[in-house]
Amino acid sequence: MTTRRLFTAIFFLALFAMAVREISDPDFWWHLRAGQSIIETRSIPHADIFSHTNAGRAWVMHEWLAEVLIYAIYALGSFPALILAFAGIITLTFAFVYARMPGKPFVATFVLLFAATATAPTWGVRPQMLSLLFASIFLYILDLWSQAFTRSFSDSEAAIASSPNARAKLVWLLVPLMILWVNLHSGYALGLVIIAVYLFGNLISNFQFPTSNRKPPTIQLSNHPTIQLALVFLACLAVVPLNPNGATMYIYPFETLTSRAMQAYIVEWFSPDFHQIEFQPFAWLLLATLAALARSGKRVTLTQTILLAGFAYAGLRSARNIPIFAIIAAPILAEQVWHWIETRGWANGLARQNRVSRGMVIGNWFVLAIIVVAVIARVGIVIANQANIERAKFPAAAVDFLQKENLPGALYNSYGWGGYLIWRLYPAERVFIDGRADVYGDAFIEDVFLKAYRGGADWRTPLEQSAVRVVLIEPGAPLAVQLAREREWQKVYEDQQAVIYTR
Repeated sequence: MTTRRLFTAIFFLALFAMAVREISDPDFWWHLRAGQSIIETRSIPHADIFSHTNAGRAWVMHEWLAEVLIYAIYALGSFPALILAFAGIITLTFAFVYARMPGKPFVATFVLLFAATATAPTWGVRPQMLSLLFASIFLYILDLWSQAFTRSFSDSEAAIASSPNARAKLVWLLVPLMILWVNLHSGYALGLVIIAVYLFGNLISNFQFPTSNRKPPTIQLSNHPTIQLALVFLACLAVVPLNPNGATMYIYPFETLTSRAMQAYIVEWFSPDFHQIEFQPFAWLLLATLAALARSGKRVTLTQTILLAGFAYAGLRSARNIPIFAIIAAPILAEQVWHWIETRGWANGLARQNRVSRGMVIGNWFVLAIIVVAVIARVGIVIANQANIERAKFPAAAVDFLQKENLPGALYNSYGWGGYLIWRLYPAERVFIDGRADVYGDAFIEDVFLKAYRGGADWRTPLEQSAVRVVLIEPGAPLAVQLAREREWQKVYEDQQAVIYTR
C-alpha cells in the first residue's frame, strides 16, 4: 500500500467514524413507526394515523420509502445497524464529492474534510441524508456529462467511462434515480434544480453573439448535448408523479417552504447563527471559497457560479441548506486551490507517485490496522451509549410510567417529544402533536398547541376542546407552571426531564 492510498483510506475511515453517532433526532421515532406500519399493513397511509387531534387529516407521506428502509434496517439489526448504515450513506455521499475533485489525495481530502465538518451538524439517521446522497450522485453524473464535451479539472480522475459518448449516456441514469428520489424524500426538487442549472449554463455558454449588427444572436444546438440534457430534464419532470402521492409531489416541496410554523419554530429552518460553533465551519468554507476565487486566477463556469451563489444564499437563509452548499463548494474550492498550486510549480511534487519499499508497505498496513481498530472502538462506544442518549434526550422514564399506569384520557405532549411517544405508545395512545408540522398546519400549531403550551390567559381552551386528561411536558414549561396552580390537575409523575399531570 502506497502512502497516498494510506492517506485516502485513513481519511475515509475518519469520515466514517465522524458519521457514526447516536440517534437523537426527535423525528426519527415517528419515521421508524411509519416504516413499521407500512411494512406490517402493506399500505401507505394518506391520512394522519398517529394523533388524536388531527386524525384523518391529509398526510403527504413523501418519505415513505426512506421510512420502509429505516424500519427494515432496524428489524435486521436494531439501532446499531441503523447507525452503521447511515454512517455508510454519509461516507458514500462524500466519496462521490471526492470523485469530482482534483488534487487527490492531499488537497482534495483537506478540502473535503472542511466541507464534511460544515455539514456534520445535520448528520444522523434521517431521510435527509438520502437526499444529500442523491444530490451528490446527480452532481457527479452531470459533471461527467459536462466533461464529455469540455475539458474539466477532474477529467482524468472522476471519469468512470473511457469514451466521451459513454459518459454522455450516463446522464440518462438520472431518470431512474429521480424515480427513486421522489419516493425517498421531497428533496428530489433539488435534483430538478441542479439539472436545470446545468442546462441553463450550457445554453448560455453556447450562445453565439452576432458578428454584425444584421445578425441576431443564436444558440447552436445542432447535434449538441444540450438537447440530450433537455430531454433528460423533461423525463425527470415527467416521472415525478410515479409515487404513492401522485402529482401532489410537484407542489409539496414548495408548500413546506411557505409554512409559517416550520420557518418560525423548527430550528434547522432558521438562518445559521454564526455565534454558535457548529456553524463556524460553514462560515469558513464560504469565506475560503470566495478568497480562492479571488486569488487563484482560474475562471469558474457559469454553471458553477449559479450553483455556488444560489446555494450560498440558501445556506445563509436556512441552516438545513448548508449541506448542499458544501457538496457544491468543495470541488470548486479544490479546483481553485489546485490551480493556484499548479501555477507555482508545486503540483508535480504532490502528484508524484514515489516508489515504496517493502518495509514501508508493511508499515502502512500496520498504521491502517491501528486506524481500523480505533474506528471499531469508536463504533462500539457510540452503540453502547445509544440507550443513555435516548434517556437523556427523550422522556423515556415518564413513558415507562405511562405504560405501567395506563392512564385514561387524551394526551397533551411537547412538540419535540411527539415522535418518541408515537414509537413507544402507538397504537394504544395517540399524540397531541409531533414533528410533522405539515400535517398539523400553521393554524393548529399557533392557535391550539402553542396557546396551551405558552400558558396564556386562554390556555385551558385547547385542552378542553381536545378532551385532554393527561399532560406530558417539561417541568419548566409555562403550561406546567399553570397546571401546578390548578386543583383540578394532579401531578402524578416528575423527574428532571418531564412532568405528568392528570385530571
